[in-house]
Amino acid sequence: MNPIAIITDSDASLPPALASQYGIRQVPITIHFGSESYTTGVDIDDALVFEKIDRLNKLPTTSAPSPGAFALAYEEAFSAGAQSVICICVSSKVSATYAAALTARGQFPARDISVIDSLTLSMGQGFMALAAAEAVQAGAGKEEAVAAALDTGRRVHLYAVLSTLKYLALSGRVGKFVAGMADTLNIKPVLTVRDGKLDLLEKIRTRKKAVERMLELTQQSLDGKGIERLAIIHVNHPQGAAELQEQLCRLLPCPEQIITAEFTPGLSVHAGTGIVGLALVAGK
Repeated sequence: MNPIAIITDSDASLPPALASQYGIRQVPITIHFGSESYTTGVDIDDALVFEKIDRLNKLPTTSAPSPGAFALAYEEAFSAGAQSVICICVSSKVSATYAAALTARGQFPARDISVIDSLTLSMGQGFMALAAAEAVQAGAGKEEAVAAALDTGRRVHLYAVLSTLKYLALSGRVGKFVAGMADTLNIKPVLTVRDGKLDLLEKIRTRKKAVERMLELTQQSLDGKGIERLAIIHVNHPQGAAELQEQLCRLLPCPEQIITAEFTPGLSVHAGTGIVGLALVAGK
């Protein structure tokens, strides 16, 4: 066990094998279908959550990890030999996760625990956790590892194209008539993360043009800088993810390692099945 433990939550979208490789623990988001509760990464994933949604024609609710769940993660880290903990949470503007992690920290007044509000989500948050873990593996102290995570967070860009507005209509975020018209007209919204929240940037006719526009926005965001880290994100659309990666890497030089990640249920229930997107860390 490293002397510094890295903890995050499942909204980081880190593939389990990658999280395990770096010793990163993801405290899970809970999904509720009525009286039935499911734990992200344990007994529910993106495929199962939308199988249930489409069968019930109703969205589940989600709940942030409890302070107790974070306290357990902290306790297990210290019991395994960690001297410090860095906990990187999904944006406080979209979830109560950060508040729960802070509350749990109060149960360990004598322990060294840093809780970071990533102000992003999915692999943007995941890249921050990876940066901290890599720094620790390279021998960095806690403050250096925190600095590495924050530096990565400042250079994160995330874009995605929605496949349908059906699921936003189920959530009440858009009207059913508007969603139906959008689907009839084949309108595909382009999303980004801005000020810590998912934000609708543009509405584009056809998926092909929406993906092309997403790539244009990505290129503009880089402003001539290279791509240091790259993840392709999807919800039940591996083919679309592969196609997006191919298009992006034709347009721009891509890093040798490219992560393919599921959005994960805590986020995907709000965006809908079929979404494809990317998260990247721009070069310095």
